[in-house]
Amino acid sequence: MSQDIQQFKADFFKALAHPMRIRILEVLSEGDKNVNELQMILGSEGSAVSQQLSVLRNKNVVTGVKDGTSVIYSLRDPLIKELLVVAKQIFDNHLVNAISLLEVIRNEP
Repeated sequence: MSQDIQQFKADFFKALAHPMRIRILEVLSEGDKNVNELQMILGSEGSAVSQQLSVLRNKNVVTGVKDGTSVIYSLRDPLIKELLVVAKQIFDNHLVNAISLLEVIRNEP
């Protein structure tokens, strides 16, 4: 059973393992959007956005609701927004450590 849980977790993080998917989640953290809105914000063609939304939808990270001829996408779980905030804090910490190390290296004789 534990291996199944670990695989579930790995699959979840694999769904996040693409720059455009991360950006889509960041945009959806600010509010629900349709494909055209996402396309404009991301500066990418619709097929690329749709493909990445499909991955996120299949892994239950985002959800889409039909609204006339378009689909409105949103985060399936609002905790995704918090996950992105925590990830940013972790990345910031790594960058601070890297910058500190770089300063030490630069100051060496």
